[in-house]
Formats: sequence, structure tokens, C-alpha cells
Amino acid sequence: MPGRDPGPGGARGRRAGAPRRGRAGAQRPAADPGRVAEIEETTQHDVIAFLTAWADNTEPRSAAAYVHHGMTSSDLLDTALAVQLTDATDVLLAKADRLVAALRDHGLAHRDTIKVGRTHGVHAEPDVWGHRVADLAFAMARSRDRLRAARASVGVVAISGAVGTYSLIDPAVEQQVAQALGLRAADASTQVVIRDGISEWVAALAIIATVCETVALEVRHGQRTEVRELSEAFGAGQKGSSAMPHKKNPIRSERIAGLARVVRAAIVPVMEGIPLWHERDISHSSTERVFLPDAAITTDYLLHLTAGLVENLVVDAERMRANLDSTGGLIYTSSVLLELVEAGMSREQAYALVQAAAMQTWQSGTPFRETLRGQADAAGVTLDEPRLDEICRPERYVAHLDPLFERLAALS
Repeated sequence: MPGRDPGPGGARGRRAGAPRRGRAGAQRPAADPGRVAEIEETTQHDVIAFLTAWADNTEPRSAAAYVHHGMTSSDLLDTALAVQLTDATDVLLAKADRLVAALRDHGLAHRDTIKVGRTHGVHAEPDVWGHRVADLAFAMARSRDRLRAARASVGVVAISGAVGTYSLIDPAVEQQVAQALGLRAADASTQVVIRDGISEWVAALAIIATVCETVALEVRHGQRTEVRELSEAFGAGQKGSSAMPHKKNPIRSERIAGLARVVRAAIVPVMEGIPLWHERDISHSSTERVFLPDAAITTDYLLHLTAGLVENLVVDAERMRANLDSTGGLIYTSSVLLELVEAGMSREQAYALVQAAAMQTWQSGTPFRETLRGQADAAGVTLDEPRLDEICRPERYVAHLDPLFERLAALS
């Protein structure tokens, strides 16, 4: 196969592109890419061009007759693609490991960094920054594991002849090649390996890319001027804008968001390579030559960018606490509601009282505890102020997260 010589007995150990030795021990060059391209101009068939150029460099020339013996082009191409995809997967898995570790370590470092939780972009209840990061760390670990599973789905050897019936080649050859390459023989093939496994692989890359985008989106929101809880590292001499010298923009995060779209765009074109005409057509081939390397290279870069983003992320804990306090205590309404219910009010009455106080705070800026007292007095309800002091503390909301951080610490 191009760029790989199984060597004696099909061993995969020889360095790609290393010179071959003839029977007398003399070194002979591999097929010259320029010569392959020259032949393809005439043949309009890449595999034939490669085999012809290879035969030109084979001694004795009679041995060339046994190169590709009993095989068809897809035997060569699909098996070579399996090698490329599994090798690429190993590179990506190492990058994913780095990102999982970065998220894990960052989350553990901020297990006590109080912040406000947000739903629909609006303040909800108190939380810690490490909790949000833990969610992202586990998501990336699961995404990495999906890719590891997809490696097995694409690591498939098919050497079965023109329509996959082994009519001119012994099935034992397929098994020997698969074993030598550390892959597995196809369960069945026609002339091609059906593309459900490759589609699974691309989908796994797209999920990884999208989790990277989720990390980046969190930073982009956190770096907004009105929020200012998070920011990308900003180096000495770095410039944010050609027109506005004050600018510090989340450019790495925005790049991640854009490139994730590129990887997701590969899913449908590659998946459309599953339905082919009968035993084979080549409508999948041109698509895969674009989307598979592009998706792999882009995912590799995304993992690199996202790991660097997390490893160098700037967290403003004081700003997080200030934002948490900025709504005058509205983030404690859920606890106050339940406290009133437990004191004997119906849920409907308690909700109406607390909501009325909250809306007054939204409109006037008066602290929630003051508006709550006013609404309670008007309704003839007596508040337990010491108890309210106890429940209106952000630390109370995160007191049960220790098991989560124990799971995070064990993540690898």
C-alpha cells in the first residue's frame, strides 16, 4: 500500500518510505510520487499508476506480477485508509488526554470558587466554578472514549477481491494482513468496507469538536465586559484591536467555535458514503479525500487550542463573587420558598409572596430581604430572621458537591 511496506511476513515495523532491498541486498527506492502522477495522467487510475511505478522499481521484474495478486483497488485503499485512520486516532487520543487532564486539574483547583449559576443566561442559584468545569471534563472524557471505540470501527482490513468473494485470493491472506497491522478483518465486504464505521469515527470527532466549542463558549461569555469573570491569557505585546487599544478579545475561543463547525460539517457528506450502488461505486471516495483529513487535522488543532485555553485561563474569583451579590439576594428565592412551605404555608401562597418580593427587587433594586419583609408584613406572615440568615448563604448551596469532586479527581 502507498507509503507502507509490510515487509517480511507482513510486519508493519519498517519506516514508511525507507528504501527496499533487492534479492542481492542492494537498496532500491520506493515508487517515486512524481512517476506515479505521470502515469496517472494516462491511466486516470491512481492505484494502477502506483502499482506500475512500483513494478518499475521491483527486482526481479517477475516478482511484480505478484504485487496486488488477486486484489482489487479497494482492498488496497480501504486497508490503507484503516491504517491512516487508526494512526490518526492515536494522535488525537493523546491530545484528548491532555485536555481531559487540563479540565480535571482546573476544576479541582476551583472547587471552592463561588460563582452564580445561570440558566437561560439569567442568575439562578449559587454554584462553584469547579462544578461547571467538572461537567466539561467528564463530557470530554466521554467524547475521548467514543473516539477510542470508533478506532475499532475503522480499523478494518478487507482483502477479498473484486466483489468481496475471495474468488482469486485466499481468505487467510486477509487474516494475516490484519494481524500484522494490528487491525481486524472485515466481518463482510463487497468491494468496499461499508462506511458505517467511518461515519461513526467522524461523528466522534464532531462531538469532540463540539465539546471544545462548549468550553470556548463558556469563556466567551465569561469574558464579556458586563461579566468579566473569565478571560483568555493576554501576553505582553499582544494587541486586541487595530482601532481600539483597550480591547482584549476572546480570539482563541472564537476560533474554536468557528472550527468546530468545520468538523461538524463532515458528518453528512461522509455518512452519505454508506449507501453505494450494489457492490461498489466511488461516490464516497472524493468526499472522503477531502473530509477525513480535514476533520482529523481540524480536531487535532481544536484539542490543542482548547487545552491551551484551559491551562492558561484567567479566573477572577472576586468578580464572580461580586456578580453573585449583584442582584441583591434574588438567588436565594428557592430556599426562602421552601422554608416558608416547611413553616406551614401552602406552596401557592409561599410562591406568590416570594415572587412579589422578587419582582419588587428587580424593579426597584431594593435588597430582596427588605422586600421580603415588606411582603410578609403585608400578608401577616412572621419571618424567622436567624433562619433566613442561615439559608441565604451561597456555601449552603454547594455543600453536597464533595462526591462529585472525588469522581473528578479519579478521572484519567
